[in-house]
Amino acid sequence: MRILGIETSCDETSAAVIDNGNLLSNVVSSSMDLHQKYGGVVPEIAARAQIETILPVIKESLEISKSRWADIDGIAVTYGAGLGGSLLIGVMTARTLAIVKDKPLMGCNHVLGHIYVNFINKTSIKEYMVQEKNPKFPLIAVILSGGHSQLVLFRNHLDYTLLGRTQDDAIGEAFDKVAKILGLPYPGGPSISATALKGDPSSHMLPKAKVGKYDFSFSGLKTAVLRLAQAQAGVGFDFPSYNLPERLSEAQKANIAASFQSTAISSVVDKVLLAYEEYTPRCVLLAGGVAANTMLRESLADALPCPLFVPDPKLCTDNGAMIASLGEWQFKLNKPLANPYLLEIAPNLSM
Repeated sequence: MRILGIETSCDETSAAVIDNGNLLSNVVSSSMDLHQKYGGVVPEIAARAQIETILPVIKESLEISKSRWADIDGIAVTYGAGLGGSLLIGVMTARTLAIVKDKPLMGCNHVLGHIYVNFINKTSIKEYMVQEKNPKFPLIAVILSGGHSQLVLFRNHLDYTLLGRTQDDAIGEAFDKVAKILGLPYPGGPSISATALKGDPSSHMLPKAKVGKYDFSFSGLKTAVLRLAQAQAGVGFDFPSYNLPERLSEAQKANIAASFQSTAISSVVDKVLLAYEEYTPRCVLLAGGVAANTMLRESLADALPCPLFVPDPKLCTDNGAMIASLGEWQFKLNKPLANPYLLEIAPNLSM
């Protein structure tokens, strides 16, 4: 089964081809450079860039995989969750191609896609590393990104229970906002991680949120970082955050970044270990953009008594490969096909 996956939920435009777990191509066009000066993704800019790139990206993905349309057995596309305008570009393109090329169409949940990138077990693409063995069920999946922080128990393929989620900010959003407080470049995850290497994670004690057993909360931690930065800068709580970077030394920024990162990651590890103790899964999967964080990977690997599956860092951010992989499993399990004349976007889709 050879599946074309299309992903356009945010600022990336991506298409990939997978054949029985074998990643044959994964083309990603990002408009990140257009958003950096705004400190975050501007939906209108993202959608306009996707209109221009979607067809060339699909064409390139087919060419790299040496696939003709006759070789494609189905099309999988993200229909939610995400930015409405961006989702519309991918869904309308997939619907049109499904009709014109007479291919079955499968709608995919973006968050589930992040999990299923861990089920890619082979590739001939030199720049990607994949794990040769598929994860075993039951398993626990940890999805951490700019829009999601979720803990999920999987009994089998697509048979899952959501154990916990963020009650406010997602962890990736917190990384972005803390980076902005410290005057670090967008996106915040890589900037915080790089700056934290120069700091002492034990220099400042920051709070961990007390929420539901498996739920997450990062808004209080973000506010604590703001108050800490204001105190370090010697200003009051009414001092605007956008003027803080010029008041902080590089050493102060590094220590704040290191303390924040350590606390945020420790909060995640605590929840995962709690879930492991209750459900004793055969393995744990890490997924989402924040899954690229080296400290998070190492902390979970050291703490867990079971195998930890982590994607290649290049497959942690949004990409077509994860949607092609999820779509392939949905086709295999005979999940209902999408009507190419009726499939609608679902920006607020949840698991």
